Amino acid sequence: MGNKKSVNIEVEGTSITILNQSEQDYLSLTDMLKAKEGDFFISDWLRNRNTIEFLGIWEGIYNPDFNYGEFAIIKIQAGLNSYKLSTKEWVEKTNAIGLQAKTGWYGGTYAHKDIAFEFGMWISPKFKIYLIKEFQRLKEDEQRRLSNPWNINRTLSKLNYRIHTDAIKTHIIPPTVSKAQAATVYATEADLLNVALFGQTAKQWREANPALDP
Repeated sequence: MGNKKSVNIEVEGTSITILNQSEQDYLSLTDMLKAKEGDFFISDWLRNRNTIEFLGIWEGIYNPDFNYGEFAIIKIQAGLNSYKLSTKEWVEKTNAIGLQAKTGWYGGTYAHKDIAFEFGMWISPKFKIYLIKEFQRLKEDEQRRLSNPWNINRTLSKLNYRIHTDAIKTHIIPPTVSKAQAATVYATEADLLNVALFGQTAKQWREANPALDP
């Protein structure tokens, strides 16, 4: 699911891991479950009919590959005392994307933030409110970091560099430069200037003149 990075927030003394994957936030339900009093499992939440209906609606909106046939079977059985459903089974049967069962360093059950907030309500209304509050605080902090002057200046520097190099390619590089050379992604401005002035990069000159290369 693309590159991922993690951060943690603390909600009523419980540390919760958040993974950002492909620009989407997934919260650890395994971490959140530690805040619920008593012996409970995520499968207890999944067996609830209201939970299944909510998950089905969410997947229907955001997941074009959701398996409605399997969902209908699960929905019929949800709520029965004998019925058990794990996160892995839910994902495998319905091709769901809102829940994820992970192994390894970030092991546990993760849920898209929309679903994680709903899970927070199952823990307690108070927990859900504080969960949303801390999550929003995290996002506001991230936004402030992205909008501070240092980040703006760095972005402008990159933009100005691109404008500068594009100008060199457009107005200085001679028409004799080959298409292959024009397509090269130059690592430094020196390469751009070498091509503009001499028709080749420093590397290309060294390869063509090994005896003259100091």
